[in-house]
Amino acid sequence: MSEMFKGYKGRALAALKQYNVRVWGETQIRSTRGDFKGIILPRSENDDDRHIVLKLANGYNVGIAVETITDMKEVGYKEAHYKIPEKEFPITPNKPNVKLLGTGGTIASRLDYRTGAVIPAFSPGELYGAVPELADICNLTTEKLFAVFSENMGPQQYITLAKAIGKEIEKGIDGIIIGHGTDTMHHTAAALSYMVQNSPIPIILVGSQRSSDRPSSDAALNLMHSAKAAGESDIAEVMVCMFGPTSDEYGLLHQGTRVRKMHSSYRSTFRTIGDIPLAMVSRDKIIPIKKNYNRRRKDRTAAILPYFEERVAMVYYYPNMHPDIIDSLVENKYRGIIIAGTGLGHVNKPLYPAIDRAVKAGVAIYMTVQTLWGFVHMFVYDTGRDLMSLGIVPAENMLPEVAYIKLGWALGQTDDLSKVKELMLTPISGDITEREPYDGYLIFQGGVPEVREFLKTIHK
Repeated sequence: MSEMFKGYKGRALAALKQYNVRVWGETQIRSTRGDFKGIILPRSENDDDRHIVLKLANGYNVGIAVETITDMKEVGYKEAHYKIPEKEFPITPNKPNVKLLGTGGTIASRLDYRTGAVIPAFSPGELYGAVPELADICNLTTEKLFAVFSENMGPQQYITLAKAIGKEIEKGIDGIIIGHGTDTMHHTAAALSYMVQNSPIPIILVGSQRSSDRPSSDAALNLMHSAKAAGESDIAEVMVCMFGPTSDEYGLLHQGTRVRKMHSSYRSTFRTIGDIPLAMVSRDKIIPIKKNYNRRRKDRTAAILPYFEERVAMVYYYPNMHPDIIDSLVENKYRGIIIAGTGLGHVNKPLYPAIDRAVKAGVAIYMTVQTLWGFVHMFVYDTGRDLMSLGIVPAENMLPEVAYIKLGWALGQTDDLSKVKELMLTPISGDITEREPYDGYLIFQGGVPEVREFLKTIHK
């Protein structure tokens, strides 16, 4: 009986029993919100008891509130199992050799409808079965370093990745792909930009916004684009490779210190901030956009600097912030603080005594801007000058998350705050730029006539 109604409880379970329909049953549902037809999927133990979930014919899942259902009828039954066919990955002598390091992101996956869980497809055979086009691009090998959600990525994982990348470079690999969840991909990209410097090969982080069982999944194209760039690109940087536009036109290669996830669900969520992307990439070609980048070399050396001090915090300033926020970090022996300040880099005056106490306690404090675009300019107003006199250091135009990662990396190497400052303010991998390009800040306001006319010219 439990398998017939797997995961359902309360009101949802009562509704299934009332109309005599089962999990895996192809079912027609009438509701006050419309008519639906699909396969009833199992639910996890932690889901609510108000919805019945259908897999529609178009591949999407929909939850139907029980209170809206007026009738249900089971018209068929077929227990579903997704199984990616596994084939031996063909090796072609003249193709580049690419290594995929796994962290837990489901860049390619299958959906296990028995549990409702997304199961990663990771072995070369599974990936070849899921995305056979990869064999036309490169010779792919894989290694799973760990399996964590991206929100659980942290210093230990950054260090493990950096060391693994160093070993692969020594072995002579032509390019490296890192499968990663998208939520904190930009943090890891920044960490690897500092921990792996002057790489002779491309190092590319890639993920997917939409799981592989969805028709609109970006997983396969992102994987193909990243394989193309890792194997053939002349750009030997730490990069993020994800969709450029939200359609399937091309991917973008973003520099690891200037990229940020900017939308919770769009496939084109990653954007280069305060600069322009390194390149456009498709299945057939790579088109550089920037001219200044670290180029691929034939040697097998890179500077591997796997350091990180975990007692670093990032504080997003808000009006009426109280000084105990800063004091508590000092009391808990934090060694560094990144502040995302308002405007040109400001916080309120009640914080000043706490900041003074922190600096005198040897805490390194750096100011960034929560506007994301633009530079910290703390000499313009009295507020900024007062904060600098207390010991806060402006972090130029580093993104807040990048400054956080860099401060942890710097403090992981030295207790000398003057040396930390030197590391922080020395540009590395484009984290600080001399100026923003004229098109490095573009946010179009939807809905206004001129923007609508412009969009018609690029998407007809």
